[in-house]
Amino acid sequence: MMSRDLEKIIAGCKKGQNSAYSELVDCYSQKIYAYFYRLTGNRDISNDLLSELFLKVIKNIKKFKDGSFDSWIYKIASNVFHDFLREKQKQRKINSEYAENAESFYLDSQHEKADMGQHLQNQLNKIDAEEREIVLLRFYSDLSFKEIAEIRNEPIGTTLSKLHRSLKKLRSLIGQSK
Repeated sequence: MMSRDLEKIIAGCKKGQNSAYSELVDCYSQKIYAYFYRLTGNRDISNDLLSELFLKVIKNIKKFKDGSFDSWIYKIASNVFHDFLREKQKQRKINSEYAENAESFYLDSQHEKADMGQHLQNQLNKIDAEEREIVLLRFYSDLSFKEIAEIRNEPIGTTLSKLHRSLKKLRSLIGQSK
């Protein structure tokens, strides 16, 4: 269920009120920027994806009905990210850049004792984009399995299975890096 403030902001957006759009951006930009940044590892790309997301939200806000606004906006965010991967055809390049960045950071951090959060991010960067997205939607964005399944247009069992495999792979990577 949405808070009254969020309902008011959405109603204002549907009426075309610029102040409501600004409030919506204020409410969601930080969380969704962080989501994009964790997926891409790149500030410029994350900013571009965030801009694209809000353009789509503004264009489609009238289509939002009752339900979870978080699920709706994250579904759009997921679609924006996947469009980016398809359009640029860089999934392999992005993954290899992540691995190089993670490896170079890890070598540097051996001298400085890397914190656990960065270590986890490095391991996340080693799994493919789809696996990373599912893990981030569940644990970073705190969405339910049902919401993730709806975002990804797949049965909840498939989502659970993919998350299980992703976590197993992550545990293995973390174990190997000790």
